[in-house]
Order: sequence, then C-alpha cells, then structure tokens
Amino acid sequence: MTDLRRLDLNLLLTLDVLLDELNVTRAAGRLHYSQPAVSIHLARLRETFGDPLLLPGPRGMRPTARAEALREPLRLALAALQQAVAPSAPFDPAAASNAWTVAATDYSETTVLLPALAALRAQAPGTRLAVVELNPGRIARQAEEGTIDLAFHTTEGAPPGMRRRALFTERYVLAGRGGHPRLRRKPSLAQFCALEHVIVSPDGGGFHGVTDEVLGQAGLTRRVVLSVPHFLFVRGVLETTDLVAMLPERLLRGSGLHTVAPPVAVPGYEMSMLWDERVHREPAHAWLREVVVRALSQ
Repeated sequence: MTDLRRLDLNLLLTLDVLLDELNVTRAAGRLHYSQPAVSIHLARLRETFGDPLLLPGPRGMRPTARAEALREPLRLALAALQQAVAPSAPFDPAAASNAWTVAATDYSETTVLLPALAALRAQAPGTRLAVVELNPGRIARQAEEGTIDLAFHTTEGAPPGMRRRALFTERYVLAGRGGHPRLRRKPSLAQFCALEHVIVSPDGGGFHGVTDEVLGQAGLTRRVVLSVPHFLFVRGVLETTDLVAMLPERLLRGSGLHTVAPPVAVPGYEMSMLWDERVHREPAHAWLREVVVRALSQ
C-alpha cells in the first residue's frame, strides 16, 4: 500500500495532467514545467505506484489499467483539495441560510438585538436567529464549542481570551411612572433613600446592587422592597405602582416612563459583543457582527 505521507502533491498534480493530455510535451506546457522535469516526475510516479502508468502509443501515450483506475478518484480528490484550500467566498446575505445562536439577557435583547433585527431580516431573509439565555460562567466554553456564535455582556465581566468589540457605554437614571409625585424634579439624597425601590438581581433574590454600594460608602441606605430577575418586568412594575428603580437609560427609550438624574453618582458600564477566535475571520460571522455595530451606530 502506498504511504500517503511519502506522496508528493506536485507528483499527483502532474499525473492528473498527464492522464488528461497523454502527452509529456503538452502536459509540461500546462504545468509550466520543462519537458525533462515532467519526465522526471513520471519516473518518480512509476516508482511510487509500482506501475508504468503511461506507455508509448501510436499517437502519444496510453494509460495502463492502474492509471485508468486512478484517473477519476485522483481528479475528484484534487478537486476536493482545491476547494478546501481555496479562499473563503464572499458572504452573500441575500442568498444565505445560516442559523445563528446568540446569548443575551432581556436587557441586551432590547438594547442590542432589537435595533439590529430589522436590518438582519431585510438583508438576509433566509437566515434564522436563536436567542438563548446568557449564562456568564459558560460564555467562553459555549463559544469555543460553537453552541453560540455571539454573546452580549459588560466589558468588565467579559471572559478573558475572547474576541470583543465595545458597543456602547450605558448610564443609570432614576425611573418611575409618568406623573409620579416624587419625581416631578430631581429628588434630594434623603428623598431618594426614602423612596421604595425595585432592583434587578440576575442571580435571583438579591436586594443589594451597585447603587447600594455607592450609598454604603457614604454611610447611607435606601429602601429596596422588591427584587426581580429581569429588567423588562421592572418596566411593568414601575408603570403600575409608585415604586422607582435605577435602570440603564437605553432600556427606557420609548417606554413612557418618567426619568430624572439620580442624586447619587452611580458608575455606568460598557456593553460589549463577544465571540470566539475560531470564527473571527469567517465571512458570515464578520457580516453578522457588522450588522449589529451598524444598527447601534444609527
């Protein structure tokens, strides 16, 4: 049996052309080799396969039975190899049928994916998008395994080693229902602490957040009376009660809720798009990332 590790790809390319031309001179012209070089290749091929492969004929050369058996498999193998090493074709969104999976919270669904969805559907109508719950501790593994294509997470909490692109910087505002009697103007720090607050606790059940950390540094506390796991539920709570919440400003656009600047300086955060190195140069993936970036820039 011929050892593939000892085969020279250039010899196989020469054999493919020789079997097509059945003439050393014409084969040399197609390969841009000299005629002696092709003859040397043929001699090495005969040694490798233990067969003369091409014999003198009345009008050039005639293949042996072994050469005839090699002709079609060799052509198919070289064509497959050529396709494998060819540069990636440009991505055509109009003809694409990709199915992408992205990991997001309800916050990033609203602030990142929703703005990008119209462009995605218009430009790539044959594609599909699955949104799965963001699990911060599993982002890197899911992306490496290919179970997610993108994830949206704060830059500060992003797993090290992942590709990242910053999308925007978010800030917190104090929000309540329209006509809230305590939010007609910016409350004082004491009034702010006396309000009944709702807090988003992604891990579930927490009554302490970044606002409480800032207040605690000044020896102050606020009244957190409700803890929920999702941002969008908070909007419904604020619309139907007198509770207030410190919420990311982008989440409230078009909500109808009333917002004021808080009397305490709560640091915001940077939102990033994350992906694995293995798909960084893949044309379809690069296109998807640019759709998100362009949508947010508009």
